[in-house]
Amino acid sequence: MLPSQEASKIYHDNYMRNSRAIGVLWAIFTICFAIVNVVVFIQPYWIGDSVNTPQAGYFGLFHYCVGTGPSPSRELTCVGSFSDFSSIPSGAFKAASVFVLLSMVLILSCIGCMALFFFCNTSTVYKTCAWMQLLCGVCLVLGCMIFPDGWDAEVIRDMCGEQTGKYSLGDCSVRWAYMLAIMGILDALILSFLAFVLGNRQTDFYLDDLQTDNKDFAVSRIEVRDRREPRYGVQRLR
Repeated sequence: MLPSQEASKIYHDNYMRNSRAIGVLWAIFTICFAIVNVVVFIQPYWIGDSVNTPQAGYFGLFHYCVGTGPSPSRELTCVGSFSDFSSIPSGAFKAASVFVLLSMVLILSCIGCMALFFFCNTSTVYKTCAWMQLLCGVCLVLGCMIFPDGWDAEVIRDMCGEQTGKYSLGDCSVRWAYMLAIMGILDALILSFLAFVLGNRQTDFYLDDLQTDNKDFAVSRIEVRDRREPRYGVQRLR
């Protein structure tokens, strides 16, 4: 049977190897989530027309395209820019755009913080990124909840029908960008939870290593002291 210290070292080495592998996967999925967040912010496919809508078109957070004629006509006029808030048709859309933008900035900042792994304590970096990802998820939640509040805008009612109102799309339908944003909320929460777990485990192993080093140092001092102390024995008389 292996000594306790040697067994502890083997367990520590195995854990650190697995922790690095999980950390690499966490970093890869964080980058993928950042790409998803950018796509969700830019693409204007949050809601759109259907076969029953009076006009063709689709809407995003700040950019939208609507048809100039009946639904079979695919001639669209595109309007809206984030740099020009007056072109956004609803105050709710403006607020949702700001929150989704904040989530995008947070996740991109989280990727930038990964460079700190080479300079700072690993546990601190994990926990910092975890808080950023958690706040990113909160901003996405707010953006997705506020966005339907602007569905009663006149331009949306013209496209989706008279039955359209707040949190009621009428004849329109939810598009893939909105669904992707909702999935992004779950991704952000899972990534932040994983980062918290990795950060806490790094802290625990750091404390264990520190305690082990202190014990080894104390044992080595005792051994050195024992070697230096004179040993008195019975001397043979000549």
